[in-house]
Amino acid sequence: MSNESNRREFLKQSGLLTGGALLTSLPSFSAGYGFHTSADDTIKVALVGCGGRGTGAAMQALSTKQNVKIVAMADAFRDRLDESFKNLNQKPDVAKRVDVPDERKFVGFEAYKQAIPLADVVILATPPGFRPMHFEEAVKQGKHIFMEKPVATDAPGVRRVLAAAEEAKKKKLNVVVGLQRHYQGNYREMIKRIHDGMLGDIVGGSVYWVSGGVWTKPRQANQTEMEYQMRNWYYFNWLCGDHINEQHIHNIDVANWVKNGYPVSCQGTGGRQVRTGKEHGEIFDHHLVDYQYADGTTINSQCRHYEGTFSKVDEMFVGTKGRVDSFGRNSILKDYKGNALYTHNVKADGNPYQVEHDELFEAIAKNQYKFADAENGAKSTLTAIMGRMATYSGKVVKWEEALNSQIDLFPTKLAWDAQPKILPQADGFYPIAVPGKTIAV
Repeated sequence: MSNESNRREFLKQSGLLTGGALLTSLPSFSAGYGFHTSADDTIKVALVGCGGRGTGAAMQALSTKQNVKIVAMADAFRDRLDESFKNLNQKPDVAKRVDVPDERKFVGFEAYKQAIPLADVVILATPPGFRPMHFEEAVKQGKHIFMEKPVATDAPGVRRVLAAAEEAKKKKLNVVVGLQRHYQGNYREMIKRIHDGMLGDIVGGSVYWVSGGVWTKPRQANQTEMEYQMRNWYYFNWLCGDHINEQHIHNIDVANWVKNGYPVSCQGTGGRQVRTGKEHGEIFDHHLVDYQYADGTTINSQCRHYEGTFSKVDEMFVGTKGRVDSFGRNSILKDYKGNALYTHNVKADGNPYQVEHDELFEAIAKNQYKFADAENGAKSTLTAIMGRMATYSGKVVKWEEALNSQIDLFPTKLAWDAQPKILPQADGFYPIAVPGKTIAV
């Protein structure tokens, strides 16, 4: 078929669909942008959040088999947007899919509102504190969505995402969350067999993200407090949610996936022992949490940021018939005599960061409604936040009280001269949670 025939067939098929159909989410572009409104097979993408992960996600979207173009970019900081644009244009096969003139580069706290209407699909990759408002807007505008994990940093944000997730389902909008293990072959195949009963009932397990930690951004002269915290966002809970939320959510999410549910309560301990500088803001450098599920099973969770120590990013589970000691290097389900029940060849798996985009954009191109990741993303985010509540307070925290918490970490006003809710003390250090004294729920 000719390209024109393909376009006519696309329009014919799209017209028969409602809700998440691509035709219904095609934008009506404003004059001056150089677009015409006749539909073709191009899937137009807006990137909201132009840091390293956002740029990586955009690269993966542009590396799919579909006719994808980045048509708009948005970030709070112009230098981050410019760096991302430069990086996207370094590879010729990617650069030809980047169509973002200066008039479609938007900067500031409201930039997302300008970029989202111009696209069919939105990539949301800002620091996670902004995710609820950006997700709400994308759903309101009827866009398909890829959003990075976690999807919130506090319970009010989780509730906003859960409400928007219901609207996305009603509109049949595809939503993929960057918990990429759900798109990784060994996790998919092994957990399918676990759910089929190969290991019997899962009665325990441990999940880990123990490593040396991540970057810090030093305070610069003449920065406002808002700009400093946003540049050094990993160390402030309104932006990051602590590393149990931003990083360890991956492993906590696997525990929920294996257990096919969410914990009813948790308790734990944590603190700051190694990463204690002013640049480390308010977050802990270690968390140890016991999550209890409805059947009485306890899954142990461990994450820390200590340089020069043992590192492990993996999960293990024990069942009544067997166990899995690793999903990484040795993807084997085995019985208690050491016999392999199932062995997965991880070398045969595709890159899950690419697979999640491949599958999302294929579904969109075919006008299929296949992905509704937001609810699980929100509930696994709440699981991580609940763990933080437990380590900060030293209390047992129940699922319902975590979900209904009224503690709102987000600033009351977004402006460069506005003050976040957490501020440095006279000595330049930030207040740190004290178990037994801090109210965290």
